[in-house]
Amino acid sequence: MDTDQRVAHAGAAQLARLYSPGKRLQEWICVVLCISLVAVNFLFLMRHFSTDHFSKLIIAMFAGIVTADFASGLIHWGADTWGSVDIPVIGKAFIRPFREHHIDPTAITRHDFIETNGDNCMFAVVPLAHMTCRFIADSPGWLNYPLEQIGFWRHLEHLITSVTGQKPRTDDMKWARKVE
Repeated sequence: MDTDQRVAHAGAAQLARLYSPGKRLQEWICVVLCISLVAVNFLFLMRHFSTDHFSKLIIAMFAGIVTADFASGLIHWGADTWGSVDIPVIGKAFIRPFREHHIDPTAITRHDFIETNGDNCMFAVVPLAHMTCRFIADSPGWLNYPLEQIGFWRHLEHLITSVTGQKPRTDDMKWARKVE
């Protein structure tokens, strides 16, 4: 092994040591959330599936593949090109894996499922959660009664009030008194 290879491997080893327990936890949370949201959305999609929209489905699948490929390429280019591992929070968490990959291209083959997919799942969680919320907003509200019975909404309002100091529906009467 020549000197340049030893330096490259030493650099890769140093980058690999920057993988923290906090980063691991973030990846686990994102993978579990992502898989859960994919399962929930799949069930909603199957419930609402219709062959009437099959052509739209094919177009949407193609557009999704192209969009995902472009977005992943853009993120990969950005993390390869800009920033530093020394940037607080995002450096060690997100730029480090790209830099490690370029010093040691086979490093990713030694990572497990969570480390390899955690950040990808993180980026998917928001659109998947939005999709789930859209399905729920369009649902008949079959969960409303059981959630009301266990006090879910009341407890959620209390939690939000204790965190934000805001009280729920303080302006109801203001709107109820309006006439056209």
